[in-house]
Amino acid sequence: MGKTFKALADHLTRALEVVMVLCLVVMLVMVFGNVILRLFFNTGIDLSEEIPRFAFVWMTFLGAIVGMRRRAHLGVDILVQALPVLGRRICWGLSQAVMLVCCVYIVYGTWLQHEIIEGNASPVAQLSMLWVFGVSYLTGSAIGLICLSNLVRLIAGKVSDDELIDVHEEGMVDALEAEREMNAQTAQHASGSGAKP
Repeated sequence: MGKTFKALADHLTRALEVVMVLCLVVMLVMVFGNVILRLFFNTGIDLSEEIPRFAFVWMTFLGAIVGMRRRAHLGVDILVQALPVLGRRICWGLSQAVMLVCCVYIVYGTWLQHEIIEGNASPVAQLSMLWVFGVSYLTGSAIGLICLSNLVRLIAGKVSDDELIDVHEEGMVDALEAEREMNAQTAQHASGSGAKP
């Protein structure tokens, strides 16, 4: 069951990354195309003022979900590293709980302003602003689910010690993964050579 959820979460994260790339492509094409049109043809695309901004909002909010899933957000770990494992577990649990509360407020705040946002239209595209700011429903819900699942895993004792410090220097995640693989190979080699006469 856990592997199924992890596979589903991996696929959803991959889909969000694809949408982020599409947002980046839309921004690049529309802004660059508008610059070329203004420079060489003395004209422009009216939508190029709004659509890249909207794509940037979506890319940022979706990036927050992907960053949370991949544990890539910035943080300060100087205090947490000085704590014993129990202290790290408590701090990690508290941070997940605080983020969960913030996500609830994001979704609830968007819900409170839903009608106002829905009633406003963008000046050029006449697109309901709910299509722009409604992404906070998705972001708040997704990050909230990640935090909730992390809390459940923490209570169940399924959170590894290296997961308790979310901040890693650039390339540190790869280094930790390589270290785990080397330790597994060493243990396998030691058990294999110990079995031989």
